[in-house]
Formats: sequence, structure tokens, C-alpha cells
Amino acid sequence: MSPFGPRIKAAASSYIPSKQTLKARCTTISAWELPRHDSSLAPDYVFTNKDMDPVPPEDQTWTLWTWMAYWATDTINLGTWETASSIIAVGLTWREAIPIMIPMVLNGAIGAALHIPFSVIVRSGFGYYFAYFCIISRSILAMFWLGIQGANGAQAMTIMISSIWPSYNKIPDTIGYASQGISTEGMISYFLFWIIQLPLLLIPPTRLRYLFIVKLVAAPVTAIATMGWCIHKAGGGGALFDAKPTVHGSQYAYLWLSCMSSVTGSWATLACNIPDFSRYARSSKGQYIQLPFLPIIFTICGVLGIVTTSATAIIWPETGYLWNPLDIIAHWQQAGHAGRAAAFFAATSWYIAQVGTNITANSISAANDLTVLFPRWINIYRGCIIAAVIGGWVIVPWEILSSAETFLAFMSGYSVFLAPIAGIIATDYWIIKKRQIDVPALYDPHGRYRYFYGVNWQGLVAFLLAVCPNLPGLAHSINSKNSITAGATHLYAFDWLYGFVSSIFVYTVLHLIFPCPESLIEKTIDGVEIAMERKAAAGDISPEREGGDDEKNVGHIHEQRRRSEGVGYANVDPLHRAKDVYEDI
Repeated sequence: MSPFGPRIKAAASSYIPSKQTLKARCTTISAWELPRHDSSLAPDYVFTNKDMDPVPPEDQTWTLWTWMAYWATDTINLGTWETASSIIAVGLTWREAIPIMIPMVLNGAIGAALHIPFSVIVRSGFGYYFAYFCIISRSILAMFWLGIQGANGAQAMTIMISSIWPSYNKIPDTIGYASQGISTEGMISYFLFWIIQLPLLLIPPTRLRYLFIVKLVAAPVTAIATMGWCIHKAGGGGALFDAKPTVHGSQYAYLWLSCMSSVTGSWATLACNIPDFSRYARSSKGQYIQLPFLPIIFTICGVLGIVTTSATAIIWPETGYLWNPLDIIAHWQQAGHAGRAAAFFAATSWYIAQVGTNITANSISAANDLTVLFPRWINIYRGCIIAAVIGGWVIVPWEILSSAETFLAFMSGYSVFLAPIAGIIATDYWIIKKRQIDVPALYDPHGRYRYFYGVNWQGLVAFLLAVCPNLPGLAHSINSKNSITAGATHLYAFDWLYGFVSSIFVYTVLHLIFPCPESLIEKTIDGVEIAMERKAAAGDISPEREGGDDEKNVGHIHEQRRRSEGVGYANVDPLHRAKDVYEDI
């Protein structure tokens, strides 16, 4: 008997409900209610879950190398490649595409210092109840990205299947690609990608660390090999590096600003939800590697796409620039058995890249938000399933990816709402609160961050003044038949920059004129320390991290970790399994 048999059986039993549970869920709604979790910080009358609590010391495992590995695996994907290349498709050259790919500074230091997620941090600046609006806004974009990456992965699935069975490309199109943006063949591939990806989304990333290691090797090698083949085939990098802009004057300036907002908009979700990952950092210093590393790796991936796109116009002049690398790989299938083999392995690499990105960047973020919104009914696993259904089918992601203009319009749209959220979070922590936060009060609906009936009116005003001026432009981008003024059009061209900067300015000024002293403290009340003390008082573990009676608690800590596995994403380090701080004692 295989030694993995009992483990597989035990793991399956933790995910598959019993017959009695299934019967109850088919006959009563109350059977879907989750068991109540006693939070270490929230009041007894607040229904919460363990994923919202501060990360305990034994799960703070993210190091400098973890951050680098995370961004390397998360950034190298088809979306990054396409973003840079699609900018070229609308009339700019490579010189303008590279600098506007650098994203804004993220809010990771907050999560690394307080070890709490975005859904809790946001309450400090917006109020306990108004924060739910921010959580909903972020979850929507996370599910959008979940679907977009899936649509890209479906094309990879098509190439993988057709490389083995070329007749797959001859399936009659009964859906209508011209009108629907997807063919019958594409729909089959999309369903296969989605159904294969679904169980992977339900597994904590600590169980998938080998997949991320494979992605860390496969995706960069495939991207570089594709660029090298195109340059060799074209006899150079193409005329794109010598091209002049096709637009000039004010049109050029506003198009540049629009593309900048599109790129920053694609990272607007991470600007808000980075605390969901930085909370696992051992030290707040390690996450600062994002500042130089993220723009560098994002730019490298974009440059690979730009150079490759340039060469494709020489290799296949009848098709013009191919801004999707999977379109390039599809041409390899015409080179016989060797070409089809190369296409299969290259498509497999991009497939792994898409799945890995969906797990780390999209599925976890959306599921965390749904867990906070509906803690009584949704846990992290149910959240992943709901996000997969909404992101995979409800938003119709293949329509979003049907053209470069549509792709960029989508990127810009939701940054209208997320830019001021990121700006207010950063301002509240760094300028207003001066990094001093009462963490337990963030879990109390009647605590110091309740403000006025759960709404911080300064945050509300700053948010509205940042969003409302861009609403006409957003409506026009969705339906061009709506007529708006030239000023509204130009403002919407740099919607993310306006939203981020204006929210910082307005929020700061309002607090200077109308200070809120009850929300200010002189020294941070650390949630991790209080949680450790309460666990110690309950007889769970010792609050001391060194010496003392830690040795007698080792067995209990290992038992608690064994029981907690499969309950939630207590640690999402993609490369290293969580290591107990007591293991070396």
C-alpha cells in the first residue's frame, strides 16, 4: 500500500462533506453556517474567523528571498507581457511603454508592521462599516483578474491540445467568435482550464510550493526563448525600436497619461491588498525589496514582450504586431512535429504561470474579502469557489481581452475607485496616525475607529472628491455614445494619478482642520502581543518567545498547527513551508 494513501484519504475527507452534511445542506440553509470561531481580538458578539486575526509569530516566515520569489512568480505572466505590448498597439513606441510600467509604491509596510490584512487595516481610515465598501470594490477587481488570467490560460490550453491533436483546431464554431469574442473551440479550452484550475485554487499555497518553483523556472525560460527565436528569425529586433510616435502634441501627452493609468490600474488591486501578504513578513524591513525589485522585474517582463512584439511584424508582416505570446507559439505548430512539441511545452509554461498567478494574486485576495463580508457563511475555501465562478463566468473575461483598446479601458476603469482607497490608507497610517495604531480597536465595531456610526467622514469626503470628477470619463469609456466635455476626457486620461494624489491632499487637509483626537494614540497597541497573551492565559501557548517554559509547549504548538492545516491560509509562503519558531529550541 502506498504511504501516501492515508494522507490523500485524510486530505480528501477534510474537503469532501459527509453524506449527513450533504443531506442537511439540501434541506436547510442553517446547515451551511460555519462553526463560530473565537477571535483572539474581536469582541464576543462579533462573528469572525481566524484569517482576520494578526499572524502569530510562528507563521511570520516571509523573508527577503520570499518576497523576491513571490514577485518573480506573480509578475511573470501573460498579463504583464500584454500590458506593455498593448500600449504599443494603440500608437506609442517602446520608449514610452517602458517608464510607465513602473507601478506606485505599495502599502506593504503596514501589513508587515501590524501583521493584519487589508480588510482590517482599511477600517482605520474609512471607519468600521464604510470599510466594507472598500472591501467590495477590491474583491470585484480581484475576481475580474481571476477571469482575465483564466481567459489567457484557455488559449494556452488550446495550443496544448492542438499540438497533440491538430484536428482540435477544426472544430466548427457554433458560438460565433466575431460576435461573442470566443469560438466553440475556445469555450471548450476555457472550460477545461477552469475545471482543472478549480481544485488547485482550493489548496493552500504551502502545498503548492513545488508548482511555484516550476513556474519560477519555466515561465522566464519560455519568455526568453520566445524572444530569442523571434529575434533570430527576424534578423534583429525589428523596426519598432526606430519607430516614431504616431501621435503628437496634446494627444500624445494624454495618451501617455492614459497608458500610465492603465498600467497602474492593473496593479491597483495589489496597491490595496499587499498587506494580505506582507503580514507574513518576519520583519517590516524585508518587504522594502519591493521598491526596487518589483519595477525591475515588471519592466524586464514588459521589455521581453516589447522586443518580441517588434520582431513579429517582420516574421509575419501580414498579421502585424502580435502582442500575445500565445499567438506566436501558435505559429510554431506549422513547423512539423518539432514545432508542435515546442508549442506544447511553451504553452504548458504559460499555463502554469497563469494558474500560479491566479492562486497567489487573485483567488486569495477575493476569497479573503468574501470571508470578511460573509464570515458566518463563507470561509476561505468557499470564497475561492465563489470567486472562481464569478470571475470565470459572470464577468465574461473573453470579451475584455478581445482587443488592446478594450483591455486598456478595463484597466483604467476600476482604478478610479481603488486609487483613493490606496491613497487614504497610506495617508492615514503614515501622516495622520504616524504609524501608531490600536490594532484591537480595528476589530471592535464600537471602538475608537467607529467614528460617526461606523463612517469616517473625512475619508468619505476625500474618497468622493477623488472619484466623482472621473465618473463622466468612466461612463464615456464604457459607452462612447455618452457625450462629455473635453476637460472630463482629459482628467480621466490620468484617473489613477488624480485619484491617488487628490485623496492624499484632501484627507490630510481635513484632518488638519478637523482633527479626530480620539482616533490617535501615542504608541501602537500590538495585536500579535495581545493575542499571544490571551492564548497564554487560556493555557494554549506561552507568550514568551525565548527561554522560560517554551520547551513544554512545543508539542502543543505542533498539535495546533496539525489541526489548523486545511482550515485557512495561515501561511501563504509559495516556496517555504511554515517553520515553528520553537523548532530550534
